[in-house]
Amino acid sequence: MPIRSMTGFAQVKGQINGKLSFSLSLKSVNHRFLDLHFRMPSDNDALEMKLRRLLKEKVARGHVELTLSIDRGTSEGFALNRELVGGYVNAFRAAASEFGIIAEPDLNVILRMPGAMDVSTGAADGELEAAVLGQIEEALTRLNQMRDEEGRGIERELRERMEHIQKASAGVDRHRHAILQGYVEKLRARMQELIGAQVDPERLLQEAALLVDRSDIQEELVRLQTHIKHFLGLLDEKGEVGKKLDFLLQEMNREANTLLSKTSGLAGDALKITEMGLVMKSEIEKLREQVQNVE
Repeated sequence: MPIRSMTGFAQVKGQINGKLSFSLSLKSVNHRFLDLHFRMPSDNDALEMKLRRLLKEKVARGHVELTLSIDRGTSEGFALNRELVGGYVNAFRAAASEFGIIAEPDLNVILRMPGAMDVSTGAADGELEAAVLGQIEEALTRLNQMRDEEGRGIERELRERMEHIQKASAGVDRHRHAILQGYVEKLRARMQELIGAQVDPERLLQEAALLVDRSDIQEELVRLQTHIKHFLGLLDEKGEVGKKLDFLLQEMNREANTLLSKTSGLAGDALKITEMGLVMKSEIEKLREQVQNVE
């Protein structure tokens, strides 16, 4: 399965019988888990359970809304739920009489009540279920085609931005030698400020070397390269990798932060390391925005 976006939409239509047809739509957006929501005519619990099972088989993650609406070609498809409407009217009049209010129930309000119009009238037992289940596979196919297409675009961008991070990381590695020189200059200025005398070059170099050792960024660069390879490997692996990619980017962001903290305050060529570290931070943030929508 290719890298798939969690955003998509699909709609199919079908015929129940000579008088009734239906429209079935699926809409999905990003979510941490699989979150299913159904908007269907009442009294279709069995159909909802079957649809829920099919969605779980075809969709791994995302907020998915399924909407099923019944379309009636003629007025013969409408039927009044007399028991429900009659109960409401009687209760309304009883309340009006008890409180001495002169009023009559509004029929427009009553008919908008859930269940006031019998949705299933005109369809024999099992007709609606059979018709909808016959089209749900087509709807899911269209939904996933759209998610696959958007996923291909996301994958291209992820690879491009990861290449930018690789180049920035390689640039940082090339300028690591500048850190020693940067610390030498920084330490010389500080020591001269404190003692106001000529500083022993050997002593200065030793102190700078100790600072560099404590501030070495080699480990961060190695871990960054490991995370980059793992990230690209997951893209090659395809499938449901969104959560793994997000975790890796969190780790990469942590390494970039550490790298920047270890090289802060340096001038000259060492400043280029800070610039490239900020580039990595920017690319990681943009990557995380995209990964949030990967299934």
